[in-house]
Amino acid sequence: MNALEVAVLSSDPDEKDVIHIDLEVAKECIQKRSVRYDGTGDEHYHFASAFIKSMRGSDVDAALYWMVAMLEGGDDPNFLFRRMLILASEDVGMADPHALSVVNAAHEAFTKCGMPEGFYFLAHACIYLALAPKSNSTGAIFSVRSEIQKNGIGPVPPHLRDKTANSKQSRYLGVENASDDYHYPHSYDHHWIPQDYLPEEVKDKHWYSPGDIGREGKLWDRLEAIKEAYKKARK
Repeated sequence: MNALEVAVLSSDPDEKDVIHIDLEVAKECIQKRSVRYDGTGDEHYHFASAFIKSMRGSDVDAALYWMVAMLEGGDDPNFLFRRMLILASEDVGMADPHALSVVNAAHEAFTKCGMPEGFYFLAHACIYLALAPKSNSTGAIFSVRSEIQKNGIGPVPPHLRDKTANSKQSRYLGVENASDDYHYPHSYDHHWIPQDYLPEEVKDKHWYSPGDIGREGKLWDRLEAIKEAYKKARK
């Protein structure tokens, strides 16, 4: 299909605005594959693994090499974009939060333009991911999932509950709404105030481990600086 698209894009229409694809045009546009493997077999997954690990390892040349090898072998470019979208969150993540947007935009551009110009968008996404700072901290969600699956979900702390959900009950019973104890962060300096947000049973647990490079390191340092300023102000 890619070869047919190249043939159409590279051929001029006749006086009736019809494009004819003859044998010579077909020979020129249909290139013999330099890589042959079953797109659903082991080799497909070996190549995909090499592609992903090259980007994760920040080797631009290797990432481009394996990507082109897969394309020459007949892999669907959309499969490559899906793998790059995953890597943008799994391996680049918060170190460069914009990586996901870059890959998504490149994929959208590819669907609008097709091949052969689509090679630029594939290369754009691949090179960006390989050069980007890396962090796998988004994997914290699986640690949280494991915690919940193992121990269940704790009750929502009273001060975090919806204030309107039990307003009638509180009014009739003549008791204070527990959510009145909630501290609105925007009312405090730096829009932050220390407050418990987890159930009592797990309030001291931590699953997220921030990376110290790229955007993530700066975001974490900013939050830590706010916490330290609060402690000093309370002394």
